[in-house]
Amino acid sequence: MTWNSGRRQVQGGAASAQTDGQSVHGQSMHDQPVHGQPVHDLHIPLRPGLDAVPAAPLNIHQATVLPEWIDYNGHLNMAYYVLMFDNATDRFFDLIDLGRDYVQRQNHSAFVLETHVTYQQEVALDDSLRFTFQLIDADEKRLHYYFEMFHATQNYLASTSEQIALHVDLDARSSVPFPEAMKQRIDCVLAAHASLPQPDGIGRSIGIRRRARPQR
Repeated sequence: MTWNSGRRQVQGGAASAQTDGQSVHGQSMHDQPVHGQPVHDLHIPLRPGLDAVPAAPLNIHQATVLPEWIDYNGHLNMAYYVLMFDNATDRFFDLIDLGRDYVQRQNHSAFVLETHVTYQQEVALDDSLRFTFQLIDADEKRLHYYFEMFHATQNYLASTSEQIALHVDLDARSSVPFPEAMKQRIDCVLAAHASLPQPDGIGRSIGIRRRARPQR
């Protein structure tokens, strides 16, 4: 597996590594929020007991489709969906203090173990996109979360991404529990999202769906 997306230098899967064309926290220099401001109004990092996480998917990220992301089919190439979901993951990691600053301080990070992307409707050059985040589950080492990508002005669902990430010691290259302060931040989000319905397609498998043949 590779670090979430893009051309990266090491294997494993952490959203906060440096990539070609990327800057602090793994965010593409071109993939900036449309208005240049955080999409949500929560403190970064989250302060348990002080910050009220809404009982709704978080507005976590925004991006605009660039010319170099368009493929020969005339729409956004599939690889750049993954890039933008990667950057959206960085926004959540910043919120719980699992971003690049944490990696530099502790030499711990998060590896994405599995991801499932669905492509619901095309997006094109210069389209503005917004991303929502829902925390599905968590334990002492793992996060299970889900993104939806919407067209920012037409509001249709363009894509989804379901992921599982693992907290890792980069020296030992093995999993370790989240530190207590980080686990408290995770639990704040998890508690706020506990009452949300499970998104359609969570845990889905891939395959060709065939209509049942009529019985004779």
